[in-house]
Order: sequence, then C-alpha cells, then structure tokens
Amino acid sequence: MVELFIMEYLTVLYMIMAFLFMDSRYSRRRTIFIVSIVTVLLMAAVAALYRAVDVDTAFWTYAMTIHIPLILLLFTLSRFRGWRLIFQQLSVVLFCTLIHHISGLIYHLSGSRFWVLVLSCTVLSTGVIWFLVRFLRPLFFQILLELHRGWWLICLVMATYYIIAVYLIPGYAGFDWRSTIIKAAIGLLMLGVYSILMFLFSNIRKEAEARHSAQMSALQLSALRSRMEAVQAAEHAIRTQRHDLRHRLQAVAELVSRGDKEAALDFLDAAQKRLDEQKVVRWCRPPVLDAVFTSYFDQAKNQGIRVDAKIGLSDALPVDEGELAIVVANALENAIHANLPLPRSQRNIRCKMVGAPSVMLEISNPCTNHISFDRAGLPVAQKEGHGLGVQSISAFCQKNGAICQFDLTDGWFRFRLVL
Repeated sequence: MVELFIMEYLTVLYMIMAFLFMDSRYSRRRTIFIVSIVTVLLMAAVAALYRAVDVDTAFWTYAMTIHIPLILLLFTLSRFRGWRLIFQQLSVVLFCTLIHHISGLIYHLSGSRFWVLVLSCTVLSTGVIWFLVRFLRPLFFQILLELHRGWWLICLVMATYYIIAVYLIPGYAGFDWRSTIIKAAIGLLMLGVYSILMFLFSNIRKEAEARHSAQMSALQLSALRSRMEAVQAAEHAIRTQRHDLRHRLQAVAELVSRGDKEAALDFLDAAQKRLDEQKVVRWCRPPVLDAVFTSYFDQAKNQGIRVDAKIGLSDALPVDEGELAIVVANALENAIHANLPLPRSQRNIRCKMVGAPSVMLEISNPCTNHISFDRAGLPVAQKEGHGLGVQSISAFCQKNGAICQFDLTDGWFRFRLVL
C-alpha cells in the first residue's frame, strides 16, 4: 500500500504543480474544473494500473501514465507553445520528482516508517508550493514572455535529468538505499542548476524592466517636449495676433464707416480662421496620453498621412497611464510605418478610443502586404528586429488582464484593445 500511496500522492502533486506552472487560456474556475477532472481520472487509472500489474511494472510505467496526459493537458490549456510548453512540463516534473526523492530519502532513513513518509511529503510539498506561489511563479511567467531564444537548450538539460532520474538509475527512491541516495543527490544538483537559471532569468527581467522604464521615460519626455513646443508656438502666434489686433480693429472700423459691411465681415472671418488655426488641440485629459497622441498624429501628418481620430477619455484610468501610453505609441508607430510604402492619397490612420464602459482602443490603417499570425493571434514579424512593439503590447495585456486583437480584413489592418 505504500507504493500505491506514493503514486497517488504524486499524481495529485503533479496536477497541483501543473496548475501553478500554467498560464491558462481559460478562466480560473474553468481551469480548476478541468484539472480536477483530469486528476480524478488519472488517480483512477493509477489505481487500476497498480492492481493489474506487479509493483515493478507499475513504477516503471507510472511516469508515462502521468506525463503523457500532463503534456496534453498543458497543450490544451496553456497560452504558450513550443519549447516554452516543454519547459513548463519539465519544471513540473523537476519539482515533483525532487519532493518524491527527498521524502523517499527521509522515509528510508527513518527505518521505513509510513507516518514519516506522509509527514515529509506534506511538509516538503507545502514548502515548495508556498515558494512557487510567493516567489517563483511571477518570475516564471515574466520570463516566458520576455525570453525568446535558448529554450531548447534549457529543455535539453532538464530532459537529461528527467531521463537519468526516472529511467536510467535502477531502483526506487525510499526502497533501495543506493537508488535513494543517488536520485536525491542528482535532484539537489538539478535544483542548483535550476536556481542558477532563475537567477539569470531574474537579471534578464531586471534588464527588461530597466529598458521598459527608460523607454517609458524617453517616450514621456519626447511627447511632453513636443507638446510644449506646440503650446509655445501657439502662444507666440496668439501674441502676434494680439499685437496686430489694434490694426485690424482700425481696418474694420474704417470699412464699417464706409458702409462696406460685407468686406468687414469677410475681414473678421479671415482673422477668426487664422486664430482657429493656432488653437492647441487637446485629445484627452490624461496629460501623457494627450502628449503621445499629439506627437504621433503630428508625425503622421508630416508624412502625408490623414488622421481620423475620436478620443474620449476621463481623468481616471484603470491602469498606469505611462504603460498605456507605451501601448498607444507602439500601435501608432506601427501604423505610421505601415502607411509609408503607400501612395500619399491612400495613407490613412483611424484611431478611436473611449473610456466607458471600459477603456477600448481601435487603431486601423490600410495594408497591402500579406501578414501572418501565430497561434496566439499576434502578427508575425517579417524582418529580424521587427515585432518588438507587438511583444510590448502582448506583455502589457498579460500583466493587466487586457484583451488585444489583431486582424487584417478588406485591406485594413486593425488593432483592438479592451481593458
């Protein structure tokens, strides 16, 4: 019965770890329901396997009985694909086997006392799960988003540990002395390697945050500087108009005294139009977003791109204004670049943004090129070094629980964001 307890306990632990290491595409409630159903089915399968074959065969086939459904579960629920998905699977296996081997070592040292096995499994599992939720999980998901190369090499190292610990070392942890010592030692060694990886990942995250902060500061500074220049230019024009006001009034008075009212009205109308041209357009109340809209709309107009914009935002935003400004800037910059190969008569950017009932943004531009989309619905970069703006937008959505959508319909490329 000890063997059955170990296999059933590991089954439950595998499913809990899978839930912790998985960024599900579905709601939390639906994900928990699916994982729970799979857990019950696997526990039933393990019990049937234990009764159908001898202990050695049950232990030997247990890994495949659990790991194949586990990778299928991750493939069904996880947002990630490719090597990132394999890394999620191998991370689950690493921590579960480590708990198994360490608790097996404690069990063996205690003289094979069952209560010691139960206690050690409970304590180790609780500690590891607490550490994952409190520290590792946020870093884990951040790295999955930000690291784009080298996953195959990391997976190769972890897969090597999996093959050695599960299949190449004979015997079972907790029952065979030599196997118990070797598997626990290799598990601790692999934990050290994993810790080094997490340390490197932490440095990568800090560098990414520093770059993001620098990008945000540069964007805010550039946009606010452009806004300030526009305001100063408008103020200078208004001062000039005010200086000339006395002469205009004299001219209007002379026209009225002559009875030429139409000429006086035309003269005043022309003066009014010149004043209107000098007005500073304010797109929205949040200052950084207003500066970003002004800066990129001015860039578009300087490139001969017609801008159709309708912006309606209140002062309060559900997310950090600077981070949302980065998203808007990236989307508008991509739209400007997509317009440049087109004839000036076809260049156009449509931008709509509202703040109620929720923040919704749509930016569209004409597009004559073929665009491919990945499984997540994100446009695939056509050249090396491109696509950073889309990655930044995707990271923003992951962080803030936003929904973004890209599509190409009837020659128009559209980006939509809902917060």
